[in-house]
Amino acid sequence: MPRPQRPVRKNSASRGARPERTQQAGQSAGRAADRPAEAGGRGSRGRRPSTPVKTDGPVLELDVERIAHGGVAVAHHEGRVVFVADAIPGERVMARVTDAAHDRFWRADTLEVLAASADRRAHVWAEAGVDRAPERRAGGAEFGHIAPERQRALKAEVLADALRRMGGVEREVEVLPVDPELAPGVRADGTGWRTRVRLQVADDGTVGPFAARSHTVVPVASLPLAVDELADLAPLADRFAGARTIDLVAPSGADPQVIVTDERERMPRGQRPVTTEVVGDRSFAVDRDGFWQVHRGAAATLSKAVQDLVDPDRFDPRAANLDLYGGVGLLAAAIGDRFGETVRITSVESDERATMHAGDNLAEWVGARAVTARVDRYLASLESDAGQGERARLRDATVVLDPPRSGAGRDVVDRLAALRPRQLVYVACDPVALARDIGLLRAHGYELEDLQAFDLFPNTHHVEAVARLAAIV
Repeated sequence: MPRPQRPVRKNSASRGARPERTQQAGQSAGRAADRPAEAGGRGSRGRRPSTPVKTDGPVLELDVERIAHGGVAVAHHEGRVVFVADAIPGERVMARVTDAAHDRFWRADTLEVLAASADRRAHVWAEAGVDRAPERRAGGAEFGHIAPERQRALKAEVLADALRRMGGVEREVEVLPVDPELAPGVRADGTGWRTRVRLQVADDGTVGPFAARSHTVVPVASLPLAVDELADLAPLADRFAGARTIDLVAPSGADPQVIVTDERERMPRGQRPVTTEVVGDRSFAVDRDGFWQVHRGAAATLSKAVQDLVDPDRFDPRAANLDLYGGVGLLAAAIGDRFGETVRITSVESDERATMHAGDNLAEWVGARAVTARVDRYLASLESDAGQGERARLRDATVVLDPPRSGAGRDVVDRLAALRPRQLVYVACDPVALARDIGLLRAHGYELEDLQAFDLFPNTHHVEAVARLAAIV
């Protein structure tokens, strides 16, 4: 693969080619507004919000008890809950209170570890380590100080707790690492996996991630979570005065690229660039600035999980099978590859560009089609307009859904349950949203039968899960 040209500084006298300048347009796939935090935390759309004002509060000595959803640890002080960043359950730490605005809880940053967990290690990202002042710690790798096995165990605890409290399901959970064969180049310490990285640009042109839990740009010398071709290409030492963001993209089927977004640009100009992602022997067209799983092995991992979790005894290829929040057709193709050329499946996605690509990506299946529609409205139209024969085919259907981080929600769950498909395969990137929706589905007579969870975002708190629910007669 030829090495892409490094970008030059905007104010440089060099006549080398400049990187392409474009607006990072809306995500064009399922989970449209929901990419996990880029390097440095919060990706921003529209105007950059101001940095939250932090309280220069008291320093507390705390015994850390457990992990909470969102990647912070839980301690108590004089009866009040304290959410502590950069700590591990079982540790004793000194932490400074940064937010005391709430009566029932405070937020704090670890300043010093007094009694370390056996699972503490040197942070995989030196610029995010606890030896730095909290306001200078790079965001986006909040579990980087924890051994990988313990990271997965903590994520499993969060998912199991959410299932119990919000889904009414008692279940042991194991979070599995990604199979190395599906993710070449990813390292055992949880680095080298990220194929898309967004860097921010400060007012003076400095490039870097946001500091953890803020919107302050932090200069860094490394991007350890990025795949090697992006880590080598990142213009971390350059300045981009007048720019807004730097996007680094390494598609599996195309050369890596650096895209600079100008502060003045608000809408994409001209034709939207399209790239190629490869999963196994299959290629997918996707907008370069559209949604695609960021872990090098995620698309293959989720495709296999969906194939494994569909109950073949319940699957009817002639039924009105659905792929909701279908994006560019990744999971619909997984169903087609699993069950053959006679599969009938409709991929539903609100983004017109993604639907266009899904139509092309699924063209080999005569019974596959891609529909541009909001999922709630599409289900409402089925409920009101489907004839007797189509309703029967919907009752025989398998439905795959891959909603945004906020989950499917009550309206979609209620409409979906009214159609009474045989089985649902639910792909989720938020344990609380998944558990809530499982609880809603259980109230409609569906039960959780199987669940797999994967560490698709190592060194962060994020976890991906795939669940099968079936209608109980």
